[in-house]
Amino acid sequence: MSVKTIILAAGQGTRMRSALPKVLHKVANRSLLQHVYDTSKLIDENEIIIIYGHGGELVKETLSSLDAQWLEQKEQLGTGHAVLQADSLIENEDTVLILYGDVPLLTKHSIDSLLANVTQQSMALLTVALENPAGYGRIVRDDAGKIRKIVEQKDASADEQLIAEVNTGILAVKGDQIKNWITRLDNNNAQQEFYLTDVIEMAVNDGIVIKTSQPENVDEVLGVNNRKQLSHLERVFQTRQTDWLMKQGVTLLDPARVDCRGTFTSLGQDISVDINVIFEGNNSIGNNVTIGANTIINNSVIADNVEILANCIIDNAVVGAESRIGPFARLRPQAELSEQVHVGNFVEIKKSTVAKGSKINHLSYIGDATIGSQVNIGAGTITCNYDGVNKFRTIIQDGAFIGSDTQLIAPVIVGKNATIGAGSTITKNTPDAQLTLTRSRQISIQNWQRPVKKER
Repeated sequence: MSVKTIILAAGQGTRMRSALPKVLHKVANRSLLQHVYDTSKLIDENEIIIIYGHGGELVKETLSSLDAQWLEQKEQLGTGHAVLQADSLIENEDTVLILYGDVPLLTKHSIDSLLANVTQQSMALLTVALENPAGYGRIVRDDAGKIRKIVEQKDASADEQLIAEVNTGILAVKGDQIKNWITRLDNNNAQQEFYLTDVIEMAVNDGIVIKTSQPENVDEVLGVNNRKQLSHLERVFQTRQTDWLMKQGVTLLDPARVDCRGTFTSLGQDISVDINVIFEGNNSIGNNVTIGANTIINNSVIADNVEILANCIIDNAVVGAESRIGPFARLRPQAELSEQVHVGNFVEIKKSTVAKGSKINHLSYIGDATIGSQVNIGAGTITCNYDGVNKFRTIIQDGAFIGSDTQLIAPVIVGKNATIGAGSTITKNTPDAQLTLTRSRQISIQNWQRPVKKER
């Protein structure tokens, strides 16, 4: 079955009160439209068409990597008019699936159920029963339970407005049928728009059976029109994510206070995650890992038996087995730590490798550095890697001991088993197994008087 998925993404979203097009607002750090696209890509033999309008150039530019055909709806004349823009791309034998760029949480399971109802004699419609159906098109059925039509809220009679079953707008139909119906739509309604829902009555009149299915959860078909709805769908999505993590065996001390905005290449056993932890990008986490509160992990690899203490940021980094990070540590992109490395509070590491057993425990900046094994770096150490134009590398060889408050002016090499005295500024390579220090002579001045504030 060849599927053409048409994603309607032309709406302005005035109730969002934002200069940003509605479909670019985000759930779990992905745009609403990206969510819909990603789900669509799970369908076999599927071509995706995106109908854009308000802020369309920004939408196209932001999501230019999407494998889709973009068609502009220059005038906002309704959903039927939007689908009409794709008329020339629809083949008679296609199955056409209509989705919405501001309905981000629809699952592939619901889509598969919908597509299974499409034949040459039937079209498929996703409906849902709501306690408060206000604002939705009502599903009008005959005494035998067959659908006769859909009536929009503003066109519904008092009795029709009491109907709880509503139209989600999500449907699937054969290509030749939808091409026929959308060219016959009129705008004789309260909104003076070309409603896609009118094709339901056309289908009934043509003897086509309307088969309905329902999502497993109402939240799947909820759209976003304002910030409150966006916030609600964020929580729904995060609940899905944390439920999945716990099914994989991850311990979440409070699932309501963990956000997963990405994916995982792998998850080991006996992972424990404290509150307010955020996962972003694509991460790999090994066995027996503990992650402290208020930590952000993005696009990183965490090996077995790692302890990450509270308030750390680990961004595009690698942490080796049996290492301990934090609290308040920051690993920036291309920080690669080997096994049994200790990185302590207020330490920042960027574009550096740290070999087995080395320790950087306090208040240090390590950038563009190669650090050997069993190195001890004292508090307040800085690799001065940037001259304002270019960056240079610092190399600290195995077994070196760097005293507190040391500045290493790159490019520089600290020799194997070398010791750097505290308070030094190192501008030249230092020899192996020797003490190197730079320090002014200490003096005391007799009879010195502190300045006294003058009286006015």
